[in-house]
Amino acid sequence: QLDITWYGLSCFRLVERGKIAVITDPFSEEIGLTVPKLKGDLVTISHDAPGHAFVEAVKGEPYAISRSGEYEIGGVFVTGIAMHNPETNMHNISYLIDFDGITALHLGNLDHVPDQSVVQELGTVNALLIPVGGGRGLRAAQAAEVVALIEPYYVVPMHYEQEGLQIALDPVDKLLKAMGVSKAQE
Repeated sequence: QLDITWYGLSCFRLVERGKIAVITDPFSEEIGLTVPKLKGDLVTISHDAPGHAFVEAVKGEPYAISRSGEYEIGGVFVTGIAMHNPETNMHNISYLIDFDGITALHLGNLDHVPDQSVVQELGTVNALLIPVGGGRGLRAAQAAEVVALIEPYYVVPMHYEQEGLQIALDPVDKLLKAMGVSKAQE
């Protein structure tokens, strides 16, 4: 069983019993949210920005990854995939995190629909952590298109409007409308 805890914006803690804890895109107070108390063994950073690369928020001495490549830490396999947008020159690394066959894909600050060839290389995605609020990430309609391409078992929206957030983003409801979903599961 994979436990996924969302702390705001694109920051999650992913852990499976007996495995290491992975923290994604830790943020600084510069974005307007209270920095959570995070503890993890591995930190993934999608791009260098205050909302995505504040490794100092994670207690201990975590191993930080901020580039593409294949990594194996404590029995967890992580594949960093460059998903840069050539049109906007937006640098972004997405991470496929494999906990013994249970996979989570954190798309980072993806701002475009990736090519079918990129999606096919991913294989099965159990949980998709996807930006949905626009800004410098996917808008709701694009996010719905990416979900349809990847076909994950679970969709976990991120990077959307929150109280206190100093970044102007759309509410998560726009994704629900774009996907034809009336109510999200908690």
